Amino acid sequence: MEIFVKIIQLILSFSILVMVHEAGHFFFARLFDTRVEKFYLFFNPWFSLFKRKVGDTEYGIGWLPLGGYVKISGMIDESMDKEQMKQPPKPYEFRTKKTWQRLLIMLGGIIVNVVFAFLVYSMVLYTWGKEYLPVSEAKFGIMVDSTGTKLGLMNGDKIISVDGQTIENFRKINYDIIINKAETIEVERNGQKITITIPNSIWPELIKNPGFIDVRIPFVISDFAKQSAGKDAGLKIGDKIVAFNHIPVLFYDEIKNNLKLLKNKDAVISVLRGNDTVNLTVKVPETALLGVAVEQNLEKYFKMKKIEYGFFASFPAGFTETFSMLNSYIKQFKLLFSPETKAYESLGGFITIGKFFPGIWDWLSFWTITAFLSIILAVMNLLPIPALDGGHVLFVLFEIITGRKPSDKFLEYAQITGMVIIFGLLILANGNDIIRLFK
Repeated sequence: MEIFVKIIQLILSFSILVMVHEAGHFFFARLFDTRVEKFYLFFNPWFSLFKRKVGDTEYGIGWLPLGGYVKISGMIDESMDKEQMKQPPKPYEFRTKKTWQRLLIMLGGIIVNVVFAFLVYSMVLYTWGKEYLPVSEAKFGIMVDSTGTKLGLMNGDKIISVDGQTIENFRKINYDIIINKAETIEVERNGQKITITIPNSIWPELIKNPGFIDVRIPFVISDFAKQSAGKDAGLKIGDKIVAFNHIPVLFYDEIKNNLKLLKNKDAVISVLRGNDTVNLTVKVPETALLGVAVEQNLEKYFKMKKIEYGFFASFPAGFTETFSMLNSYIKQFKLLFSPETKAYESLGGFITIGKFFPGIWDWLSFWTITAFLSIILAVMNLLPIPALDGGHVLFVLFEIITGRKPSDKFLEYAQITGMVIIFGLLILANGNDIIRLFK
């Protein structure tokens, strides 16, 4: 069921973004009296699921969900309509418009994607506000996995700064370390301040495992798996584990580490149930997992910070959020070209994007993720690759600077080359997804 919910959210979000992007091209084309012959959600090779002509434009839905398009008269695009280009130019065609008008038509989708993200972020902040765990309130410190341990961190460390800069939002610690390619992390450990230098050799692992730091929380049981050694031993929802083999423990990471040492052996777990302490004997399975879920509602352990926005205050806050995310994604994109990080190995396709969405329907998450994907779509389309908006923009800028327009034959070959590059990237990204499924 969770996978189905993720798929539905992905399709809905993708459909909205495609429509928004193509509407940007459509708007500027019509603004400059340029004819739009087709406006399609998804591609429609050979046949369409739905189509209807209104005025000069055919609106439709294709069957291949890899994007969408508007077919603008007098323009070499993915339709590769060579016959139209052989005819004398007409006043309503793209090729007869002024260079600055053609530039805006090609930038229209990118502009509207950014505007859409701004509006969504603004309304998200107005409706739900912003809630997060301040780093200063993470009183139990951090919990790290094997990657975090290799980095030099320890369970219980308290983050002071990253590259000398304090971080307000706990959930942005990992993000800031990776995006800004941090060099040092300052922590408080057992009452002492320690500076950890991040070695270059660990970057590929950090990129592949961005969840190397998490907030440390008590071990309070919230649910059970279908096969649960903990439930079989008598554990109940709400139990708080306080000792393991009569040695006091408080946190999830302590229990997890102890379980690994006692595979296929009996262990005594002490839990606080109401006001009583109950001792239970559990047979630790080969997996070293009890089959229990830990309570993740941070409000039960920490003082969260919540900022609420009025209607008008939400717009400047939305503007700041939009360009903060735009800046961060550009930094993420630059990592792809950094050989030492090997970020290109983490490039993903539709499966990776689908994992962004939660397994339950949550409108806050849906709109926040959709806004971020709108920014991604804007940045990706600005790349100077023929067949993308950025490629068309590049050729128009060349014409503005040199006063010479590229020939139709050149644009035709460039379009074909660009489509080959794009399909190659799609195959690489989605191929990575498929390979990761079998690892």
